[in-house]
Amino acid sequence: MSFKDLPIKVLQIGEGNFLRAFAEYIIETADEQGIINSSVVISQARGSDFCDVLNAQNCEYNILTRGVKDGETIDDIKKITCVRECINPKKDFAKLKETACLDSLEVIISNTTEAGITYAPECGPADDPPSSFPAKLAVLLHERYLHFSGDADKGVLLLPVELIEHNGDRLKEIVLKHSVEWGFDDGFIEWLNNACCFANTLVDRIVSGYPKDGIEVLEKRCGFEDKCMVACEPFLFWAIECEEKFRGRFPIDKLGLNIVYSSDITPYKIRKVRILNGAHTVSVLAAYLSGHNIVRDMMNDKVFADFISVALNDEIIPTINLPSDELNSFALSVTERFKNPFIDHRLLDISLNSVSKFKARCLGSMTDYIALKGKLPRALTFGLAALIQFYNGEMKDGKFVGTRGNDVYEIKDSSDVTEFFSNKPSVEQILSNESFWGFDLNTVDGLAEAVEKSLESIRTKGMYAAIQEI
Repeated sequence: MSFKDLPIKVLQIGEGNFLRAFAEYIIETADEQGIINSSVVISQARGSDFCDVLNAQNCEYNILTRGVKDGETIDDIKKITCVRECINPKKDFAKLKETACLDSLEVIISNTTEAGITYAPECGPADDPPSSFPAKLAVLLHERYLHFSGDADKGVLLLPVELIEHNGDRLKEIVLKHSVEWGFDDGFIEWLNNACCFANTLVDRIVSGYPKDGIEVLEKRCGFEDKCMVACEPFLFWAIECEEKFRGRFPIDKLGLNIVYSSDITPYKIRKVRILNGAHTVSVLAAYLSGHNIVRDMMNDKVFADFISVALNDEIIPTINLPSDELNSFALSVTERFKNPFIDHRLLDISLNSVSKFKARCLGSMTDYIALKGKLPRALTFGLAALIQFYNGEMKDGKFVGTRGNDVYEIKDSSDVTEFFSNKPSVEQILSNESFWGFDLNTVDGLAEAVEKSLESIRTKGMYAAIQEI
């Protein structure tokens, strides 16, 4: 059965791997369950010929879902049939404007990368098309407003999933800025503010893209040559922050998938940053220096599995204000995702910019734990010591490098960070660097001494032996 002939309720700005493995997966599932009954028009956001490729396949493609979920190995192919067409706005912006004026349209989803939601002062309303996404969107929404004579019932729910803080608020801010500068009337501004909802969102799914390896076997499974096939993990999460009156336009929270509407998605951001990202940051540097190279191998080592369990269950989860069953379930999904047998996630790739990552992902858990328990968190404190050891490098041939046995690895971070660590600072100097941490960590009672002790253990016994003592 194909869903492409259903009414077009969703316009998607962005043709990339993530949205095709995320939004279309959800919409196809919602159509299967009779929940939204919508087809999708995709607008290309990048300057490639992808639309031509997708249209040549009648806008049908397959999602390959591989990983572990609830202890079960998943290796599934789902055919996507809900896409009506793909429009390249550089070739046919008029057609995209026509789509924006459809009576059936209710939702606009976007993913134009983090750099997509930016203000471009050079854009104008007569551009064909404007170069930036917010400027295009301002034109599209203005066309819709004029087409329906400002009918408040014809506003839309906008769901940007670009990975920036307050993505909906930021997108709205730029659209309004363009609208005012271009002289759009006050009625349109009021329509944007009251008839439309620019939702803040949080999304989570690892999408690895076109499964080049083994594609011939996969195409035999799906029955046709698929140049648009996209691979992803089983886990999926979408938190949407918007007023209740807009939620019925896209009731995907009724699917039984991991999707929530909320008046405040901040706790879910904290959950993701502290549990998923925090578990990575606190462990991967120590795991690399212990001889591991990918996340899965780290997770299959009982020493590191136990270390991460302590960090998550004893130190991080108690600091997050969400129901314990939700947190425990999410933590379990994280450990399963880390063990995904189909994804080789390199520890050195995750090590990029670890200083700022520790501040954003681990430091809040550490300080909240201290306030809650009145003592230092063992695993998080050791993770800070492991970071310092990982950054114990030197400049060679213009690169900042460290050593693991006979191996040399590059320490990739901003120039101010690598320059600072290349001068071999003491623990006290490192902890006092407020530009790294936001405040002087030496003021945390006992932290400097604990980090010094862990570093001594790491340097005398080796990282692997030291972490076993945690």
